[in-house]
Amino acid sequence: MGLIASHAFMVVSATSVAIKYPGKKSTEYILTQDSDGLMKTNKKIPLRIQRNIKNNGDNKILTFSIIADETCWFNLSDTIGTGMNTADCEFYMPGFWYHKNLRSPKEAPSFHTSKSWSVREDRLSSPLTGIYDKVNKKGVSILRLDHKKRGDDCLAQNLSGEVILTGKTSIGSTGFHNENGEASLTLSFPYRETPKRYIRKLQLINPVTAFVKIDKGDTITLNWQIRSSDNTDYSDFVADTWNHTYDTFLPAPMTGVMSNTDAKEYLSHFFSTSYVDDYDLKYFSGVEMRTDDCKNTPVYQVGFVGRVLINALNALEYGESTGDKDMINKANTIFNSTLSYGFTPDGYLRENLRLDNEKESDIMSIRRQSEGAYALLSWLNYEKRRGRKHPEWEKKTETLMNNILLLQNADGSFPRKFKADKTHVDPTGGSTPSATLPLTMAYKYYKNKKYLDSARATGKYLENELINKADYFSSTLDANCEDKEASLYASTAMYYLANVTGGKEKAHYLDLCKKAAYFCLSWYYLWDVPFAPGQMLGDVGFKSRGWGNVSVENNHIDVFIFDFATVLDKLSAHFSEPRFSDFAKVIQTSMLQLMPIQDNMYDIAKAGYYPEVVQHTTWDYGKNGKGFYNDIFAPGWTVASLWQMLSPERLDNWN
Repeated sequence: MGLIASHAFMVVSATSVAIKYPGKKSTEYILTQDSDGLMKTNKKIPLRIQRNIKNNGDNKILTFSIIADETCWFNLSDTIGTGMNTADCEFYMPGFWYHKNLRSPKEAPSFHTSKSWSVREDRLSSPLTGIYDKVNKKGVSILRLDHKKRGDDCLAQNLSGEVILTGKTSIGSTGFHNENGEASLTLSFPYRETPKRYIRKLQLINPVTAFVKIDKGDTITLNWQIRSSDNTDYSDFVADTWNHTYDTFLPAPMTGVMSNTDAKEYLSHFFSTSYVDDYDLKYFSGVEMRTDDCKNTPVYQVGFVGRVLINALNALEYGESTGDKDMINKANTIFNSTLSYGFTPDGYLRENLRLDNEKESDIMSIRRQSEGAYALLSWLNYEKRRGRKHPEWEKKTETLMNNILLLQNADGSFPRKFKADKTHVDPTGGSTPSATLPLTMAYKYYKNKKYLDSARATGKYLENELINKADYFSSTLDANCEDKEASLYASTAMYYLANVTGGKEKAHYLDLCKKAAYFCLSWYYLWDVPFAPGQMLGDVGFKSRGWGNVSVENNHIDVFIFDFATVLDKLSAHFSEPRFSDFAKVIQTSMLQLMPIQDNMYDIAKAGYYPEVVQHTTWDYGKNGKGFYNDIFAPGWTVASLWQMLSPERLDNWN
């Protein structure tokens, strides 16, 4: 047993190694450490393992050196006790685990299923596990350092059980153990995933233990950093850990990337070829498409995930800037058809329907209504700045905003889903920040304080229920769990509130914006996950840094960013925090990597149809797996997200 002093507690470590040969079950050996750091067992094994702890400033570096006396396959594990009481602790694996993941269903990783979990490092936006003791206000984390340099991965023949790997890998596992009531950090190399393995949406399977070959005479060296911290609360722990991890990895912007002008030119191909005029409602088709043909579909979505109206504005803006009359006409026709056919009799937006059979749910969402209202107000502002008036549209949009006001609860929240008669189908408040944006915009556009009052009420709800509790949940409509979009919307909402207020109130909103921003940042990759040869994303040189994981349920990466990169730049200037603007550059350059262009389509059938479900770890929607896309995607929102990222001036246009 090894001891590590760490602030007010002692850390106790237990190490084991499992040895395997083809065709035989593995044998696990418990290791003890002598005074020189050599790990010993009561039986002879083909490995010599050295375990060392060295101080590195306020942190400690844990190093394992593994030397093979004979060729074998192995899996090394270590458990590091913290002395913390599990009942007093919250847990953190960036982009995958927050608190105890109790917002997630039992079919996804959470405390509902087990109090102990270990997962592959490439599931995480940083290869790190943290534990925060909320009673003693102490934090401890372990960070794999070897991923600062280039890594390797290889294909595995089986999803669960004991698996001999087909080649080299740098992917290990990280996690926590709590079965004895004490919170412990765990690690292994190569990876173990226990007690279950998460392979696709709401599907857990039996655990896996991977074994890597080490040839006689070879040495493998592994390094982790153990860090302890004093933090006022869980939010402070997450922010402090992100800052330290960022400083450790220092992710660099991509070089040789296309300009904003070129990126918009390529994305504009989507507007040219996705336009559908077969129905009364005209639209850009961007939902339920196949990556291999990108054929238009009869699915119309005004917001999540189709984003028809904001793309109509994007097309109009681009058409007018380039003199493309056909694109201008398509955009204007979409708005005209929406005015005539895009609203319910009650004045809500028709948000999600199949136009081939007029199949349309009577359940609506605050997120889609808000995203549609955001697009309309952005368009009206664009038109107004150019001296073009739309009184009928102004009245229609005002009616929509008044309808939205009638849905608001006394605590400032909005229901996630509802019906036209104002019945709350899903009262969960996680989507509330999506409404904050158009409420502040309506206040600026209509000069009516009732919209600001409503926006302020959402701000109070977000402050009390999401930001102060560090509980960002259920913003995305296809999952019920902790997700990136709730924190992104919360941070952006606070920035929009700051834009329409002043003095101490403005400063308060900016403080809350920054606090939520750290949680959003925690979903974005600070490192480049490795891929195996034959996995397309690796073969084309894709780098994951700057891309965001999605949610606990949907464990892939995507380009959901919209205004957030611009908000990071604004926060950086206001708080004199260069990490924000520096990482915004990483995001802005990295997210353009997979642009389908004529010379390199990246397995997408049409130019400009940016990929959506980028599968970077061993999780999928049921198709293709790590290193590829799912076969079905929704490029409507990816084009809209990147276009907004490439248009930072839009935020300033509301000032």
